[in-house]
Amino acid sequence: MPLVINTNVSATHSMRMLDVSAARLAKSLARLSSGSRIVSPEDDAAGLAQSIKFDAQINRNAAANSNVQNAVSFSQTQDGFLQKVQKSLDRMSELSVLAQDATKTNSDLSNYQSEFTQLQSYISDITGKQFNGVSLFDSAGLSITIDSDALTFGVNAADLAGATSTGVINAYSGISISTSTAAYSALNQIKTAIQALANMRALVGANIQRLNLTSEQLTILNQNLSAANSRIKDVDVADESTEFAKQNILVQSGTAMLAQANAVPIAALQLLG
Repeated sequence: MPLVINTNVSATHSMRMLDVSAARLAKSLARLSSGSRIVSPEDDAAGLAQSIKFDAQINRNAAANSNVQNAVSFSQTQDGFLQKVQKSLDRMSELSVLAQDATKTNSDLSNYQSEFTQLQSYISDITGKQFNGVSLFDSAGLSITIDSDALTFGVNAADLAGATSTGVINAYSGISISTSTAAYSALNQIKTAIQALANMRALVGANIQRLNLTSEQLTILNQNLSAANSRIKDVDVADESTEFAKQNILVQSGTAMLAQANAVPIAALQLLG
């Protein structure tokens, strides 16, 4: 190798290798500090694109799960009121039987009728209850978003005032236990109302079961998507720490070698002396 002054090839080569090591060290440091394997798009362009889609899907699934959980709360609130309707109907059926007792006086029947009327009014009030401004007992069921693509399913309606629950309406509309004969007729209508209510609670229970299963499905799906996304974008700290140590050593040795290479032309002075 010729001994020259103007062009120090060894120093140029050492500087280039030092730049490479320094860039790799900086990249490794950025990965460790951010926890991400993809610090900039060129690190893994295809992986970044896939990760972006995973992130968006995970967020949409979380939003859908929030909708489903709200629907569960809605249905549970429905059932809570229906339990009170059931309790009222049970008592009304009991009063209807008591009112048919031949030993009861008109005064007794009047007292029974007073309680019966209050229970009728109580059930009537429940039909107008709302959940966050949405009617709990409307004729149409809600349409619930169940996945990241905004697919929906309609829950069963719980309509106290609709055609499917005519018996419940009859429980508080147009019936009386003011006489033994009226109480007998009222009892048959209340029994119909109890059956209608039983069917309605079964439908609400089916809604809650379906919604809970959907929520579990969304949770599991997001766990799997998160795991897949992690494999793409999260840094393996153990592996990257090894790479960081390697590049750190190379930077230090490259710096030392560059200093040595810069010192080579000084030897030419000895020949000139």
